[in-house]
Amino acid sequence: MSKIEVDTIDTQTASGTLQVGSTNTSLIKIGTSGDTVEYSAGTTFTQSGTQNVTSGGAINVKSGGSIIIESGAAITNNGTATGFSADLTNLNADNLTSGTVPDARISNHIKVVKSANAPTSPTPVEGDLWYDTTNEILLVYNSTDSAFVKISRITPTLSSVSGTIIAGLASNLTLSGTGFLESNLIVSFTPSGGSASTVTVTPTSSTSATVAVPSAIYGQSANTVIAIKVTNSDSQDSGNVNKTVVDLPTGGTISSYGSTRVHTFTSSSSNFVVPATFSTSVDTLLVAGGGAGGNWHGGGGGAGGMFTYTHTPSAGTYSIVIGSGGAGGTTSVGSVGGNTTAFSQTAIGGGRGGNYNDQTTASSGGSGAGGNGTSNSSLLNGGAGTAGQGNAGGNGGGDHTGGGGGGKAAVGANANGTTNAGDGGLGGTNNYQTGSNQYYAGGGGGGNWNSGIIAQGGNGGGGNGSYSGNTGAPTAGAVNTGGGGGGSGSQGNNTSYAAQTTGGSGIVIIKYAI
Repeated sequence: MSKIEVDTIDTQTASGTLQVGSTNTSLIKIGTSGDTVEYSAGTTFTQSGTQNVTSGGAINVKSGGSIIIESGAAITNNGTATGFSADLTNLNADNLTSGTVPDARISNHIKVVKSANAPTSPTPVEGDLWYDTTNEILLVYNSTDSAFVKISRITPTLSSVSGTIIAGLASNLTLSGTGFLESNLIVSFTPSGGSASTVTVTPTSSTSATVAVPSAIYGQSANTVIAIKVTNSDSQDSGNVNKTVVDLPTGGTISSYGSTRVHTFTSSSSNFVVPATFSTSVDTLLVAGGGAGGNWHGGGGGAGGMFTYTHTPSAGTYSIVIGSGGAGGTTSVGSVGGNTTAFSQTAIGGGRGGNYNDQTTASSGGSGAGGNGTSNSSLLNGGAGTAGQGNAGGNGGGDHTGGGGGGKAAVGANANGTTNAGDGGLGGTNNYQTGSNQYYAGGGGGGNWNSGIIAQGGNGGGGNGSYSGNTGAPTAGAVNTGGGGGGSGSQGNNTSYAAQTTGGSGIVIIKYAI
């Protein structure tokens, strides 16, 4: 093989043409490994034979120059040069112009068009590239879709669907997965044996979205299986997640707030009925009836026991029993509050205040009643509460001032001196019914024979006490709060005071997410 060695080859004008050999027969090797061959602006390089760029070398086409690959010719990437990899990840779209470039992904050349609008002439074929200058994105023509699409389209996954499809009731579902992208997520609902309904939503993120169940789907009967899938803005589908249409429980007064459904029971007249399709955790508040206040400068009635219980009930009918408020007495003591039961759980009724004339002590209960206002030290102590449900009543004074009934959150106050009976203990708070806290199970204020300050019932329905001989009337515990009745400062034979020392009835509230 012949070899020409020179120190320098001068640059030629841009109008020249360099012909290297004859087709497929000759080869001129320029430089050694690591050298660069440059063709200045305006120079045309016509290659009809084979030009090898060995490892470490390069062909650098300056601005204004070009390499023309004639029909039937090709550039073959036998190494690892960038710009020709199969997945096009190294293709620099900013430098693309109309023309043809080789691509190892397909055997033939592909056409690259850089423009604001998708090319339509000549008719695009599989693999044609379009760089969308408006959105600055590179797309490839897909003959199946008859459209230019992203080179790397994302396939979504739908991993879970939380929430409930409820027969006859609108609800929302939360979708979790991957590849939801930024917008135009199509959610498809297909009932078994039926037609699909679709809803288009904007995802919260690429992994989460919320969708309202369409009426055609929640109009299906219970036990219908619904196949749910998503299609993202890359027109790719996820797999299906199945949800079953369910019925909801019945019973009590039904209300809702947000995604929470509530059953409120204020009497023992209805049951909580769980259908076979329902399998959801429920939260239950139980409050027992409050005890009656003492009827002769006696202590305030103790609040009904109060607590919450969470479980997942099986299908069936559950009896709900609401405890009544303890009845006030006249010439004898009143009664304790009634127990409240639900799901085999029992809240204990509040203790009743004693009777000075009968020399009866304050009784225990969910919360205990306040002690009597008497000089008999054995009758002064308040009744005990039930652990986890309420507190003890306060002690009575030695000079006709009764102690306050215990409440869910605090003990009843002790009587103080000859004029101040004890206030009822503070009740507890719960937000099951409305989503905002409400008080229940406040203790009743104590009674006072002497003139003085009226003892206040505790927040949560506790009744106020009375004072000043026969001139004042106590207050009954509030209905459906479990509050204890106020203690009477008057003599027990004043029958008009009996109803006013009565404790408040209990309540059951059941809530669950829908």
